[in-house]
Amino acid sequence: MSWLPKSPKARRRLWVVAAVAPVLALAVGLSLYAMRDNVTFFFSPSEATADRAPSGRVVRLGGLVETGSVTRGGGGEVAFAVTDNVATTRVVYQGDLPDLFREGQGIVAQGAFLPDRSFRATQVLAKHDENYMPREVAERLKAKGEWRPDGAPASGMPPS
Repeated sequence: MSWLPKSPKARRRLWVVAAVAPVLALAVGLSLYAMRDNVTFFFSPSEATADRAPSGRVVRLGGLVETGSVTRGGGGEVAFAVTDNVATTRVVYQGDLPDLFREGQGIVAQGAFLPDRSFRATQVLAKHDENYMPREVAERLKAKGEWRPDGAPASGMPPS
């Protein structure tokens, strides 16, 4: 065993490290495994494919509420479409919408995709003032060249 240190003190340290390292690795692994259910991923409608956002997994979906898409059903159910001007996803929500929710505005909905790829929201968050849009939504729209900070139509889009 020529690879072991010659000093008894150094050998003890090596054995302590060899004993503690697997225990520490196991603790970190179990912590990460326990936290995986608490992570909520954000997607825009064009990114929410079946393989990236599978049915039943809780995710956040963000974009603009499509003009003319809001329909109210019986029992407080509201259906609307969320778009990033590339793709559109149908969202169904049961409950009261935020006061600032309206067509053409940015929202983030938390919920899960159904097998038919519609989105069942459990929570809907709307922008809170004239200049605010959820950071994730703004970043995705800017990346696609569809950002409209002042409400002006995006390039190539007719005014609504």
